Amino acid sequence: MAASIIDSRIFQGIFSSDAMRHVWSDENRTQKYLDIECALAKVQGRLGLIPQEAADEIVSHCHLEQIDMALLRQQTERIGYPILGVVSQLNKLCRDKLGEYCHWGATTQDITDTATVLQIREALVLVDDELAAIAQGLAKLAREHRLTPIIGRSNLQQAIPVTFGYKMAGLLSAVLRHRERIAQLRERVLVGEFAGAAGTLASLETGAMETQAGLCAELGLAQPVIAWHTIRDNIAEVGAVLGLIGGTLGKLSTDVKLMMQTEVGEVFEPYHHGRGSSSTMPQKRNPIASCYIHAAISVVRQHAAALMDAMVADHERSTGPWEIEWISLPETFCLMAGALKQSRAVVEGLQVDPAAMRRNIDMTGGLVMSEAVMMGLGPYIGREYAHDRVYDLCRQSLAENKPLLDLLEAHPEIKAHVDRAALERMLDPANYLGQSGVMVDRVLAQMPA
Repeated sequence: MAASIIDSRIFQGIFSSDAMRHVWSDENRTQKYLDIECALAKVQGRLGLIPQEAADEIVSHCHLEQIDMALLRQQTERIGYPILGVVSQLNKLCRDKLGEYCHWGATTQDITDTATVLQIREALVLVDDELAAIAQGLAKLAREHRLTPIIGRSNLQQAIPVTFGYKMAGLLSAVLRHRERIAQLRERVLVGEFAGAAGTLASLETGAMETQAGLCAELGLAQPVIAWHTIRDNIAEVGAVLGLIGGTLGKLSTDVKLMMQTEVGEVFEPYHHGRGSSSTMPQKRNPIASCYIHAAISVVRQHAAALMDAMVADHERSTGPWEIEWISLPETFCLMAGALKQSRAVVEGLQVDPAAMRRNIDMTGGLVMSEAVMMGLGPYIGREYAHDRVYDLCRQSLAENKPLLDLLEAHPEIKAHVDRAALERMLDPANYLGQSGVMVDRVLAQMPA
């Protein structure tokens, strides 16, 4: 019986992905506990800290199919943590009490935190793979529409022309930075934890640091320089980066929603029969993927804040803040997977209408080119004076519903310096795209080979 939208049999494919749900599943998490206990036994057997016979026996039972998950639930509800239940079951599986050497010198949080790091490692691969695909989709759009004019908007009002490629390249630049952030945080986050009760490894009289180093090496993780039981900036950083990624995906979805408005019609989400349709209005084509993105990333941001809250821990082992991560981190990644999946689908299948983009530029009768005219007239009559004259003519154009070109051509101070052909060049959006193409090229040059 699924109660959350992530595990809902109806919604799980919309708000998450099967691959990410597997990473944070009970089964994968429990297998990570077993992987760590297995690695710990191997290392301590090699170091002679536990009998090799015991190490071999423990290793032979570190398989999920040997764990009674129903019993583990009962043990967890009784104890409060699942680790002791896993260790208890492993102990009973081992012959001749050799299982007593399982978990030697470790504490519950060592295993839990290290398992979380292993899950984060898997989850970050999924996030980065999706970002890479989104980057490719945005790069394709930026390249194809490098010089496709579209109106730029400021405060939801028409501003000056930009290019659609420029809009896509701006988003692409952020996606590339997010991939850099993921690469950079791996060094800080993919660090194991093996420190004992209060972090000092007092439980091992000999071989403590050797065990810690060997365990981390066995798991492919960095060795911590000091225990991080209640120093949680690493986990909070993961949440912060996911929140930043969500912000960019939200920007993408917001612009798509606005450009899909009936009165705008510049782009559309990929068409699939019936997708985004209304139960009562057959003509509608709702921006359904963008809606899902918006919802998911909004919750991700709240979870990112919760992970910041989890940093405020007490002493060497905390009473409550740690468990915030158990709630927030899986949902953060799962919802992010859904937002990434929806964003990738939008980007890869986006339907672009350059004709509608040009129609919207032209709808003001040239008013959106007023800055270009002002700058064009500046060398003749002064920039500030030109601004005032063009401002007055724009007001007149709106009041009389006349094209700005006709009013400019008729103005005595203006026609004394420039003719209609020159004014037409000033009013041509293709001549006022600035460095849009250059900036697109600069972003595309940052794409990995």
